[in-house]
Amino acid sequence: MTSSDSSALQQAAQLALEEAKQQGATAAEAAASHSTGLSVTVRQGDVETLEYNNDTSLGLTVYMGNSKASASTADLSPQAVKDAVTAACGIAKHTQADPHAGLADAALMAQDFPDLSTYHPWDVTAEQAIEIAMACEQAGFDVDERISNSEGASVSSHQGERVYANSHGFIGESRGTRHSLSCALISQDDKGMQRDYWYDLARDAQDLVSAESIGRRAAENTLARLNAKPITTGNYPVVFAADIAPSLFNQLTSAIRGGALYRQSSFLLDHLGKQIFPDTIHIHEQPHLSKGLGSANFDSEGVATQSRDIIQDGVLQGYVLDSYSARKLGMASTGNAGGVHNLTVDHHGLSFEQLLQQMGTGILVTETMGMGINIVTGDYSQGAAGFWVENGEIQYPIDEFTIASNLREMFMGIQAIADNIELRGNTRTGAVWIDKMTIAA
Repeated sequence: MTSSDSSALQQAAQLALEEAKQQGATAAEAAASHSTGLSVTVRQGDVETLEYNNDTSLGLTVYMGNSKASASTADLSPQAVKDAVTAACGIAKHTQADPHAGLADAALMAQDFPDLSTYHPWDVTAEQAIEIAMACEQAGFDVDERISNSEGASVSSHQGERVYANSHGFIGESRGTRHSLSCALISQDDKGMQRDYWYDLARDAQDLVSAESIGRRAAENTLARLNAKPITTGNYPVVFAADIAPSLFNQLTSAIRGGALYRQSSFLLDHLGKQIFPDTIHIHEQPHLSKGLGSANFDSEGVATQSRDIIQDGVLQGYVLDSYSARKLGMASTGNAGGVHNLTVDHHGLSFEQLLQQMGTGILVTETMGMGINIVTGDYSQGAAGFWVENGEIQYPIDEFTIASNLREMFMGIQAIADNIELRGNTRTGAVWIDKMTIAA
C-alpha cells in the first residue's frame, strides 16, 4: 500500500462528504478501501488455482434529516464519486424517516490512533507461494502411506487499507494484512476413509508456523480419525477443542447484539446484569492487542474502541451495539459497529491434558457441522465428530453423532477452560469443558 493509494482513498471519501453537503444532505459518511491479494492452491502436486485480487471501492451513506440512503462505486474518479452521491441523495429524498438513523454521536469518535501492528505485507511471489503449498502437501503425504489423497494445500496473502470519514469532521485510516497456510488430506485403510485438515493464520507471515508442520499436523489429524467407533446415545460431559470452542462464544455475541435485542429475537433478551455463566467465567474485549486479528482503534462508524468486560464473574455486563441499535434500545454505542474486537475468554490455568484428566470420561468434540442453532430460543443441535475419552485419556475416534442442549444450560454448565488459547481468529479461548450434553448416535 503506497502513500499515493492512501491519499486517493482520503480524497475520494472527503469528496463524497463535500458533494453530499452541496446536494443538501444534513450528514454523511463514506468509507473508501483498497485491497490486494494472492491465493494459491495445489492438489496432488499440481497447481489447481492461482488467484490475484486488486479491488477498490467506496461506500457512502447520506442523511436527509432522519431519512437515509446508501450507494457505492468501484470507480474513485471525481465524477463517479459525485454520481454515487447524487444517486444516494435522490433515494434519501424518498425514504421514510427513521428517528434512530444518523451518524454515531460526535463525542464518541476516536481521538487516539496507536500503532496496533496490524499491517505486515508479505512480499511473496506466485512461484514462491506455489513452492510453499507443494512443500506443505508433500509433508502430509510423507507422514504415512495411508494418506491416500488430498483436497489441497493453500497459501494466501492479503493486504488492505480503509479510510472512513464522516461529517463530524472525523477521518480515520486502518490498514491490515492476513496471511494463511492450510492443508486438507484424506486417509484410507481397509475400514474406510477419513478427512481432516490444519491451518495457520496471522497478521505477519513471520508468525506462521512452517508449511511442513502444517502438512504433518493435517496428516496426523486425518490418521487419528481412522477406525472410528459408534457411541451409545446418552448424556455425557463434553470438551470442545480449542479450535472450535470460539463458535460457542460467537453464539453469545450473536445473542447480545443490538439487532437481535431490539427485534426481541434473542434468548438473552433483558439479561443485562444477570448471571448467565458460572462465576469463574470472565469474557472481555481487547481491541488494542498488537497483531490481534480483531484489533482496531475505531469501529466502522468511527467510534473509539475500548477494552471492556462483557462477562464478569459470570454476569452479563454489556451488550454489543452500534449507534442505530443503541438508539433503539435507549443506550449508547459500545464501539461494535462491524462486530467485536478480540473477544477474550480467560482460562483457568489448566493445560488441555489436565482438562481431560479432570473430566475423566466423556467426549472430545473436534468438529461440528450443521445449522441447528436457534438464537431466539437458545436450542443447540449440531452434527459432530471427535474422540471418546476415558480415565482422562483419548481412547478412540467417534463420528456421525449429534450433540444437543440449550445454550443457557451450556453456558452455565462450563466447568473449566484450558490454557491452549486459540489465536487464529477474533475470539480467543482454550478448550471448553461442559458438564453434560445429550449425545445421539
